[in-house]
Amino acid sequence: MKRVGWLFVAACLLPAAPPLVIRNAQVITVTKGSFRGEVAIRDGRIAAVGEKVLIPPNAQVLDAGGQYVMPGIIDPHSHIALESINEGAVSVASMTRVEDVLDPESVAIYRALAGGVTTVALLHGSADSIGGQCAIIKTRWGQDARGLLFEGAPPYIKFALGENVTRPGWTPRGGGPPNLRYPASRMGVEDVFRQAFTEARAYQRAWRDYKERRGRGEPAVAPRRDLKLEPLVEVLEGKRRVHTHAYRGDEILMILRVAEEFGFKIHVLVHVLEGYKVAKEIAAHGAGATTFSDWWAYKVEASDAIPYNAAVMARKGVLVSLNSDNAELMRRMNLEAAKVMKYGGLSEDEALAMITINPAKQLGIDGRVGSIEPGKDADLVIYDRHPLSSYAKVQKVVIDGRIYFDRDVDLSGREAREKRRRELLERAAARSKEAQSKNRRPQ
Repeated sequence: MKRVGWLFVAACLLPAAPPLVIRNAQVITVTKGSFRGEVAIRDGRIAAVGEKVLIPPNAQVLDAGGQYVMPGIIDPHSHIALESINEGAVSVASMTRVEDVLDPESVAIYRALAGGVTTVALLHGSADSIGGQCAIIKTRWGQDARGLLFEGAPPYIKFALGENVTRPGWTPRGGGPPNLRYPASRMGVEDVFRQAFTEARAYQRAWRDYKERRGRGEPAVAPRRDLKLEPLVEVLEGKRRVHTHAYRGDEILMILRVAEEFGFKIHVLVHVLEGYKVAKEIAAHGAGATTFSDWWAYKVEASDAIPYNAAVMARKGVLVSLNSDNAELMRRMNLEAAKVMKYGGLSEDEALAMITINPAKQLGIDGRVGSIEPGKDADLVIYDRHPLSSYAKVQKVVIDGRIYFDRDVDLSGREAREKRRRELLERAAARSKEAQSKNRRPQ
């Protein structure tokens, strides 16, 4: 709670965004239909949406000229802007946090922003059965690492199954013996989960007993804190969400059964390329699925992937989203959404929901983002054409009521930035030459 409070204070240090009204736009709300109208923004939130809205005093009025306005795109699975994403030497890395290695100067943030992505879920890697604690950011380019974090978002953790964990045939960089870390088999992966949550239950019980004894006024010694088990206790108590990297149908069923045995929920299955085989079971558990539109055959686990996967799971009652897992792909997530109309016959609203409101629900932030509704954060994207068109280009991106990306400003500033880049390179080359000259002088 202290960290969330500090994030709230940090966000409040920014000067208030002036009121903004977007007029003459094709508004795609995702949840409430589409229409020609206006969006009014005040204090970083959507104040009103309709054919005509009241313009606040001193508001900046932006005429969209008939262009399309939609909610900011949400990517529920990415690794951009992270210095490292794996702690592969151990099987359980729940004590690690990706927000500790967040790089706010990574250009991938700006490129994602320019592609209309306003919210990104940053996951730990998949080399560990139980990975680290993940983070959700907004692509507020120019803010520091703390200023990027999505304040108040529910905490979550990354699990992983299959080849990435067992790493068949993997050898260290530079050679050496193959990896012998446990687990090296799929049955070993399941054992890691059972052992970890058995320990977490015992740890939870120890703290509960301690607090009960203190409450009765009895002498008691507090258990030793275990930073590895604390996040797992949060999972058991429903305080931390679980996202699980999974490919094969049999492994998906395994992790669902383990979760049900220990009384917790798998909130989102990541990749889930064989989800279409076990969609009924996924829906019955209440798990969501975030997948690729049309990636397959890039490794053995992906050999049974089909491009109809997202549509099949959605028709079976699974909450489905699309993700990038790739810094290049996330620049065109609107086109990924368009593909599920071709592969599965989903409607425009269903397709756009998979990159907006559906991932927002999976991340537990749908009360804030994912659709254009009064009261939600003013995270919006303006396209020159319908966002599901392959010709559509992002014109402006608004986050918390501020314009963080403007295509015209970007284009007009490129010549100056390139000139500055050349100057810096020439200066660096001159310094390097000077240093080499000094080193060659006789001592």
